[in-house]
Amino acid sequence: MAKKKERALPESLGLPAGGVETHAHLDHEDFAEDIETVIARAHACGVSRIGHVFLGPEDYRDGQPLFAAHPEVFFILGVHPQDAKDLTPARLNAMREAIAADPRVRAVGEIGLDYHYEYSPRDVQDAAFRAQLAMARELDRPVVIHSRDSHEDAVRILLDEGFHDRPLLWHCFGSDIAFAHELLSHGWHLSIPGPVTYARNEAVQDAVAQIPLDRLVLETDCPYLAPEPWRGKRNEPAFIGFTAVKVAKLRGMDPAELWTACGDNARRFFGLDN
Repeated sequence: MAKKKERALPESLGLPAGGVETHAHLDHEDFAEDIETVIARAHACGVSRIGHVFLGPEDYRDGQPLFAAHPEVFFILGVHPQDAKDLTPARLNAMREAIAADPRVRAVGEIGLDYHYEYSPRDVQDAAFRAQLAMARELDRPVVIHSRDSHEDAVRILLDEGFHDRPLLWHCFGSDIAFAHELLSHGWHLSIPGPVTYARNEAVQDAVAQIPLDRLVLETDCPYLAPEPWRGKRNEPAFIGFTAVKVAKLRGMDPAELWTACGDNARRFFGLDN
């Protein structure tokens, strides 16, 4: 029997410090036993900043102690479209107060529309999306957008709400170059996740090869969407290096150069040096 091929470790990629993981769910139960090890491994693999997404004011309130000793972790706070039915005025106000008071909360998100599961009715998602966009405008914060099977409506609402040429990051970009051009035409940024490494994602790979470098950032969406060679396993911030190496190959770039550029883009987008 042939020996099973061992998966490459992220440490083997040799990427320099300065990388930014823009989208992680580190309070997920999959990290309950080893979150400190996971964060340390990310640092060892060149990840200098991690964007943690809190999916509501209660998660923010209860989850902050996890990161008390990790100032390199910044926060993104919003109610996911799947939970739009649970966005009350009180919860919206709690988020508004947290974002205004805490400089670690750098953006509103992930907010948007999800027509794949529709755990919340579409009209309810629409209202919750608009309410959180208004909050982001009021507080002058960037937004991180979740859109699944809903791109046309999501873009329409964003333009209705005045987000052309406002700081906006399209989370988990997974479409073709035509849609990339549409997003870029509004001045928005695109975040590239692990599935760009999957062999059959040619349309996404073609798009990523052409998107202007200054509009690209990288993410894991961990613990979901692990890149090759860890597809199907728990994802974690250190694995963002595999995505960087693939994106660099698609663009004909040195991986360290791509890594540094995407990190710089993320720092500018989230104002991490302010």
